[in-house]
Amino acid sequence: MTPQAQTLTRFYTAFAALDAAGMASCYADSVVFDDEVFSLQGKAQTMGMWTMLCDAIRTQGRDDWRLDFSAIGADAHTGQAHWEAHYRFSGTGRLVHNRIDAQFGFDPQGLICSHRDQFNFWRWSRQALGAPGWVLGWTALLRRKVRAQARAKLKKFLAVRAGA
Repeated sequence: MTPQAQTLTRFYTAFAALDAAGMASCYADSVVFDDEVFSLQGKAQTMGMWTMLCDAIRTQGRDDWRLDFSAIGADAHTGQAHWEAHYRFSGTGRLVHNRIDAQFGFDPQGLICSHRDQFNFWRWSRQALGAPGWVLGWTALLRRKVRAQARAKLKKFLAVRAGA
């Protein structure tokens, strides 16, 4: 296993344990993160998102949480993984099983410098949001609304953490 593949294994092992500090140790300071909901620049924003999600799961749905990962592969520059998250969506209390394919870039020290998660937004929205997700999950309108709400929630979370 390459050192970069070991980094990915450490990242997902920490995530499964809801260990945000362990996840953070795998990221470069200048990491860029992107998925269907978030587009983030830098370790502070990216780890703010993961910490917010880990905290929400720990306080609102630890019994429903499970993360499985597989298909980890990496060379010195790029990597990939498949992961599946089972959790209770904090916004609605609905159970979600999200299937994600991830692509990574690594810096010269072997840390993750780019992270792109891809998943079927419509499938996710049907599970997480119920009827609105069924009806509107395929539209750009709902995607923009979810992104705006998530961005506002993260901004508030980061502001509270900065004040702590």
